[in-house]
Amino acid sequence: MTRYLLAGGGTAGHVNPLLATADELRRRDPEAEVVVLGTAEGLEARLVPARGYELLTIPKLPFPRRPNGAALRFPGGLRRTVEQVAGIVRERGIDVVVGFGGYASAPGYLGARRARIPFVIHEGNAKPGLANRLGARFSPWVGVTFASTKLRHAELVGMPLRTEITALADSGARAAAAASAHTLFGLDPARPTLLVTGGSLGARRINATVHASARALVDAGWNVLHIAGDRAEVGDPGVPGYVFLEYCDRMDLALAVADFALSRAGASTLSEFGALGVPAVLVPYPVGNGEQRFNAADLVGAGGAVLVADAEFLPAWVDREVLPLLADRARIDAMAVAARRVGIADGAARLAALVDRALRPGGSA
Repeated sequence: MTRYLLAGGGTAGHVNPLLATADELRRRDPEAEVVVLGTAEGLEARLVPARGYELLTIPKLPFPRRPNGAALRFPGGLRRTVEQVAGIVRERGIDVVVGFGGYASAPGYLGARRARIPFVIHEGNAKPGLANRLGARFSPWVGVTFASTKLRHAELVGMPLRTEITALADSGARAAAAASAHTLFGLDPARPTLLVTGGSLGARRINATVHASARALVDAGWNVLHIAGDRAEVGDPGVPGYVFLEYCDRMDLALAVADFALSRAGASTLSEFGALGVPAVLVPYPVGNGEQRFNAADLVGAGGAVLVADAEFLPAWVDREVLPLLADRARIDAMAVAARRVGIADGAARLAALVDRALRPGGSA
């Protein structure tokens, strides 16, 4: 029996591909033991047990960015945590560690190295994080989501996605799901549907601009399915044909019915658009290290999406750029083909195959 330790967490961007990979490993080998390494503070503390996997927790160790007391304590804390992980590997008979970035990954990689077992890295963003840059120095098994990712030993595997999403890559399954979506959301099946989403927390600029453009978008002949997020500062505009939701727990159906999207450029969202061939206007999150702009590069470069800066995404831009695009069905169809061309629907299977290679005697990279 193979025993896997999957390390990562903190945010949905790390936890969701971890869980998709766990499901794929268990699907391939129902007898396999899959254990997750994370922290008690991250999203994994709720999502991992809810999915039926055992969660082992280690201390959260943010890498110090400035010389202070935390920086002085960091080396000792890291050394103890790596020993803890190495002990878990030995006691549980772990055969391989698979890391997805986040606080648990660096100790996972170093603990695996200390215990002399292979470890595999998955990088979800085009701009790699610190933990995965460190891990890639010591492992030849590195899977990346985007072809443009610059990381040592990188191999394109795509993003591990939930099975309810990947199932929609089949045109028959997607058509059936779209029919269910029309009923669930109250959409007109005679009209194409524009999906608007900024992620679970929403996106202020996208929400405000689309809300202000509600009438124009509907008058263009489209349904609008606007998932505004739990913290939305706008409400339902009350325009027939415009469906406003703060939260959607059936994103599979929302994606199935989407003919076009207005969205942030998170790695998982982009991977879903590519896998399903959903063309989009992307408005990258403007704060942080600009990773969403880098994430969007492959899809935009292939012609499957249009990029606009957050500050420029205003009602006037919608009038000038989005409305003519929505009226051009031939261009939308071409964008959908381009998106699907760079999309990868079987990322979980590809990553699992990379893990299999790491487990081979002598481990051929």
